[in-house]
Amino acid sequence: MRARIEEIVFDCIEPAQLVRFWAALLDAEPVDRTPDWSYIDVPGFVRIAFQGVPEKKAAKNRLHLDLDGGGLAAAVAEAESLGARRIGETVTDAYGDFQVMADPEGNEFCFVSESARPAGSESASAGGQSA
Repeated sequence: MRARIEEIVFDCIEPAQLVRFWAALLDAEPVDRTPDWSYIDVPGFVRIAFQGVPEKKAAKNRLHLDLDGGGLAAAVAEAESLGARRIGETVTDAYGDFQVMADPEGNEFCFVSESARPAGSESASAGGQSA
């Protein structure tokens, strides 16, 4: 069997609110399918959905999105204006810069700004340093 990714789903308390944060961040249109299920279709990417659950996020994400926001400082400032918060300081290494962020419900994601690097090398956050 060969599976393909249909969508990425975030568990959250308020799907209709969280989808609007991500829609603004990724320049997509929010869709509320039901009170407990919202989503965005991001051009060139799989659907990102938000599923209502009763419990709050309790631990660090085991999976996160790395986003290229153009300029790191501007992307961080825009995300903060939408309700995100920084986690730690910006990290710089041989592969570029990244800033770990949390969305309004605490789900981690990173803004990355990659420097020129040899083909085939791993991404800045794939080395286990990010969120």
